Amino acid sequence: MSTHYDVVVIGAGFAGVVAARDLSVQGHSVLLLEARDRVGGRTWTAAGLGRQLEYGGTYVHWTQPNMWQELQRHNIPLQIPTAPTTMYWIAQGTTHSGSPEEYGAAVEPLMSRFFADAREVFPQPFDIGLVDTSAVEKETIADRLAALDLPPYEHDLLDGAMAGLVTSYQDHGVAQFLSCVATYFGSWAAFFETAGTWPIEGGTKRLLDAIMAESKAEVRLSTPVTAVTDDGSTVTVTTRDGDQIRARAAVVAVPLNTLGDITFTPDVPAASRTMIDEKNPIMGSKIWVRAKGELEPFQAVAPVGHNPINAARVEYHADGDTFIMCLCSNGADIDATDTAAVQRALRDFLPDIEVLETACHDWATDEFSKGGFMVHRPGHFTNGAVKLREAHGRIHFAGSDIAGVEAGAIEGAMDTGAHAARSIAANFQLDHSAGR
Repeated sequence: MSTHYDVVVIGAGFAGVVAARDLSVQGHSVLLLEARDRVGGRTWTAAGLGRQLEYGGTYVHWTQPNMWQELQRHNIPLQIPTAPTTMYWIAQGTTHSGSPEEYGAAVEPLMSRFFADAREVFPQPFDIGLVDTSAVEKETIADRLAALDLPPYEHDLLDGAMAGLVTSYQDHGVAQFLSCVATYFGSWAAFFETAGTWPIEGGTKRLLDAIMAESKAEVRLSTPVTAVTDDGSTVTVTTRDGDQIRARAAVVAVPLNTLGDITFTPDVPAASRTMIDEKNPIMGSKIWVRAKGELEPFQAVAPVGHNPINAARVEYHADGDTFIMCLCSNGADIDATDTAAVQRALRDFLPDIEVLETACHDWATDEFSKGGFMVHRPGHFTNGAVKLREAHGRIHFAGSDIAGVEAGAIEGAMDTGAHAARSIAANFQLDHSAGR
């Protein structure tokens, strides 16, 4: 079967949904293809623990221009987070506790040292090419931690503060995190707030539904793509079922770790191909816990390797129980369905906690994600990702994995989707002016 559209958008996460909406409301015929049986990509609001839970990307902020514009446009508020009253942290094999202010005072000078050069390296985070980043792009998080030469207790404090974001310090480059901190005025605390504090009231699905309601794009779910070919005048998209769809342009908005499942003709630039082949190393997991009783609001952190749960926080109380969000730097370290194992891990922080139920989606083994949110390997953030953001003939790429600002975040996905739509619309205008 062969059909023809102005644009085919591949992937219905936030990047693809925004690109499809923006192009379709301008009058272009748009087909949105999604491999899953739902839209949302690595954001997913679904039932669990008797509630509606966010199994993937969750947190947003009013300082994020694309996100905030959409929330205001659709009159969707943020959910007020539960503020912790106690912090627990593991350092030198011992669990410590204190007020958030006491913990913050201990961590602040360490984080400030770690991110001290963020604005120097990225003076204008939206323009990566302003300075030479070749040296910092060789640096891993492990390299930077070692260079600080911290005493064991302070090393574990800093390690624990970072552990919820990474799987392996040796595999993750520091450049992306420096860019994220530079985006928020050089303040690591501001970046951490945007990355993990404010959910959308009603969940990410509420915003996705609002954007989709505006869109005029045709949607086909359960339609994986195997090939995208640009012959110079037409893009041909081939689905797993063998259907061929032709269009004037295409937007490819799928996770980096699934780009290797699609054959591109012509192939992507060499730096981007290397990034695709080496993949996003994040294999963490997010576990929701329903704990018995109304526990005090707390937040807990642990260094990589010291506990399978590296970050935990009370999200809210409901129905007489406490709902806790847990992040594991390596999802393979704990069986999220084993309530006894999750309880043992949490009892390193709260010895009397009783876990009633857990819920989780394994993004690492999910065929259409094959990993979590993006943390670039050394060398890719200012190289392969930049090349993918450039138009590849009539093929355009989008998604949080290749974002220059807010990489790995919903905001980054939305920004790249909107940018791809603008670029294609401008190219169509040029074609029209040239009589093509």
